[in-house]
Formats: sequence, structure tokens, C-alpha cells
Amino acid sequence: MQFASYWHETAAPFEAGCPAPVSGHFDVVIIGAGFTGLSAAHSLAKAGVSVAILEAEHVGAGASGRNGGHLNNGLAHDFASAKSHLGATRAQALYQAYDHSIDVIEELIEAEGIQCDFRRSGKLKLASKPSHVAAMKANFELLNKEVDPETRWLDRSELKDEVGSDRFHGAILYGKSAMMHMGRYVCGLAQAAQRHGATIWENAPVTARSKTAKGWQLDTMRGSLTADRVIAATGAYSAQVKTAPLGFFRRRIIPVGSFIVATRPLSQIEVAEIMPGNRTCVTSLNIGNYFRLSPDNRLIFGGRARFSADSNQRSDAKSGAILRESMSEIFPQTQNIAIDYCWGGLVGMTKDRFPRAGEADGMIYGMGYSGHGAQFSTLLGQKLANKAMGVKEDTPLDGLNWPTIPAHSGQPWFLPLVGLWFGLKDRLS
Repeated sequence: MQFASYWHETAAPFEAGCPAPVSGHFDVVIIGAGFTGLSAAHSLAKAGVSVAILEAEHVGAGASGRNGGHLNNGLAHDFASAKSHLGATRAQALYQAYDHSIDVIEELIEAEGIQCDFRRSGKLKLASKPSHVAAMKANFELLNKEVDPETRWLDRSELKDEVGSDRFHGAILYGKSAMMHMGRYVCGLAQAAQRHGATIWENAPVTARSKTAKGWQLDTMRGSLTADRVIAATGAYSAQVKTAPLGFFRRRIIPVGSFIVATRPLSQIEVAEIMPGNRTCVTSLNIGNYFRLSPDNRLIFGGRARFSADSNQRSDAKSGAILRESMSEIFPQTQNIAIDYCWGGLVGMTKDRFPRAGEADGMIYGMGYSGHGAQFSTLLGQKLANKAMGVKEDTPLDGLNWPTIPAHSGQPWFLPLVGLWFGLKDRLS
């Protein structure tokens, strides 16, 4: 078993990073080479704007290369909760933006010739308990009526053609959802941005940011550059920057570990027994699981195995063992199937689990996807690029307040308590 991301290990690495020291002046500099930053750089470079990316590790090193491989439309919340929190107009606009973002990804893949196994698979939100069915049906009816007529309710009897497990009691089918190979997409997006003129420096963590007469100076261990505008696209990994450049976000983003295993490739008989519907799937528990098949027919199975902000081999191994047990409970057929990959990554959560975008502390920013960033980040990156170019464009996140989290400075000491609370809710619901 490899303690490495399947997406990283099975994609050709990006090899067009700038080998020279960090230097020069740019119209825009972007911190972070994940989906958000690369999408912004791609849009800016295509528009003829001089743009550079400073990436602490390598392209796609963070959440963009460590996720579950889902492009799910819909929000982190049920639609009724989103309406209650955001108001009907903003909730509907945000839901539709998530839909549109998948269209944007599909169009970009086609335009740039990115080979990443994109497929409109549909998503199943699976009811893990009989007691969850009534609330999920009510959410489906509201969704279907007000914002997404392509949703469908599946009764338990209909799930036998979708998922080879008797653990679920119904599901909402979201027809617009998709999947792709995340490693191939992130590297393809980086290549496209570089091809259009973006300069990408890897292994160049930002250590300081200071105001200049015309903009900003950003210092790295590989040199310094200046830029008129700065875009922060670091998400959960903002917390790993201990110095001042990203302090605004460290107090507002909660980095939470999410962990994933990938089996050996399954035979066609095993696929038919385990995942005959070949969709993306998520369960309805607070501490639930998500799963799909990879392009080479591995079962990719993930979840919040432990409430921790750790992401290292020891932590991944512990979480992998928990995921193995959960996978075997849902799919007893997998009990003797080998695990080839086990990895973890950080999810950037906001307190209310809605993303944020805007301008603060001298930087344009977009982050806080709360586990729903793979689909939304490409679109949001384009919106951030437009903002950097002075293009007036409304987004559903405009004016959404983003207060600090009390007693939080980047290291979420309270996560074990959160895990206990959600675990209790799951047992009692």
C-alpha cells in the first residue's frame, strides 16, 4: 500500500514550472496553485494580463490533488437550511452557480484538450438510516420544485441497480453531477495557464508580504517579486503559513483532515456487485462517507475518519484503518480486496460551511469551500480574475459576512470536541 494520493501517482506531473529565481513585476500574483489559483491564472493570461503563481509545494499539492474526485452539484447544506441561512435569492443563486461551475469545467476541458476522464455520472445522496428518509424526501421536493428539476428521488428498491449494499434506505439523484481524474485536470489546467503566458513557481512558499508604492512585494525562499494585485487561493493550507501574509484567513478557516483509500482495480464482476450505477455517492450521516469508481475501476472511498488537522503518514494510516472498516461494513464484498493507496488532505471549512470570496487585507480571495470545492473553484477562480482586472461582476458570495472564529488562530484545538458532537448526533438521529 502506498501512502500517496492516487491522483498524484497516476497523473503526469506538471513540468513547466519556472526554474529561475522568483523575480520581476507582474500585474497580478496568485498564492496557491490549486484549482482556484490556476483557473484565475488561466483567465488572466488569456486576457493578456501578466500573472505569476507562487506555490509552496507543487501544482495540485493541496486539496485539489487530495480530494475524492467528485464534481457534485448542490451545496454542503440541504436547500431548506441554505435558504434559512442565506435567504431564498442568494441560496438559489449559489446553488445555480455550483451547477454552472460544472459546465465551465466541461467547456474548459474541451477548449484546452485536457485528458482527465470527465464524465457526467450523476450523484447519489444516500439515506444512511430509515429516520433520515422523511427529511431527505422533503429536501428533494423543495429542490426539485424551486431550483433543480433534474433531481429525482429513488426508493430503497431502486438502489439495487445503483449500489451493491443493503445499508441505504433511499436516495436523491442529482443528475448534473460529474466526476474526473483530479490529478490530470489540475496538471492540465496548469499547463494551459502556462501555455497562455502565466509564470508558475513551485517550491516557493510566501514568507512575507509588504506594501510598495505601486502595489505589493512578496518574498519567498527563492526570491522576491512585486505585483499590482494579489490573489490568495490557499484554502485550508492558509493555516500552514505562520507568518503575517495569510493571517486574515488563518483566523477564519478551519483546516479539517479528510482521508481516502483506493482499492486495487476491480474486475468487471466486482464492479457489477459493488458499484453497478457508477455514480458519485455520499451518505447522509454527519460523519459519513463518499465513494466512486476511478477510471481504472478502483473503489475510491473517503470520509472524515478522524476529526484532526493532521495530514502525515502516521495519521493517514490510522484513518485508513478506520475507512477500511467502514468500507467493509457498507460493502462486505470488499473485505478481502487489497488497498493500493491511502492518503489524507485538509479541507478548508468555514464556520457556516459556505465558501467566501471578496477582498480583504489588500488581497482578493476565494476559499472556504468546506468539502465542495472541486466543482466550484474553477468558476470562482474566473470570477477572481475578473475582479483583479476591474471587471464588475456579481457573485452569490458578495457581501457575505465572514467573522473570525473565537479562540481560533489557525490550529483547530476544538476539532475532537466537534467530532464527539457530530458522532453523538449520528447515533441519536
